[in-house]
Amino acid sequence: MKTRIGLLALLFLAVVVAAGAQAPARGAGQGRGAAAATGAQIHGNLLQVMRGIIFPASNVVFTAQDDPTKVEEAVDPSTSPNPLNSSYGQWQAVENAGIALAEAANLLTIPGRMCSSGRPAPVQNADWQKFVLGLRDAGMQVYKLALTKDVDKMVDAADAVAAACGNCHDVYREKTPEQGGPKNRCLPS
Repeated sequence: MKTRIGLLALLFLAVVVAAGAQAPARGAGQGRGAAAATGAQIHGNLLQVMRGIIFPASNVVFTAQDDPTKVEEAVDPSTSPNPLNSSYGQWQAVENAGIALAEAANLLTIPGRMCSSGRPAPVQNADWQKFVLGLRDAGMQVYKLALTKDVDKMVDAADAVAAACGNCHDVYREKTPEQGGPKNRCLPS
């Protein structure tokens, strides 16, 4: 009987230890509160997300206003830094850029995200949420149009991306000296 209880206790301890080992470690860059509760981790500020994901994906869309199948051939597509002539290039790169924009919209809504100014990103503001939805919708428009491979309609998709970015930038990013300049980014105009 003692052996059976001992084995059960040992099994229980092993399960607890294994569960703890599988739990994600709390990194220095991880957000707190709701972000941590959902398992989302914040590793970059808003500017880094913009420069690392949204800006490059947008550039693919803007470049695709010309026929993405007519890009210069990469010497080695597997190592090309240009998404349009990489292994997943041409129209597939445009599809991927649309998905990246739509998915990056999720990153803009994680509570705890900080702006480069050190201020919290205004993820709870109704206009911010509306702007993020606009980015998501524009990304999905890019994706759907890329599937059709219609170069003429990519102008409309690029306009939708530019408008989505501009709507948010006009309120939260573009700050005149009278508005406090770049140090007041992430504050509504």
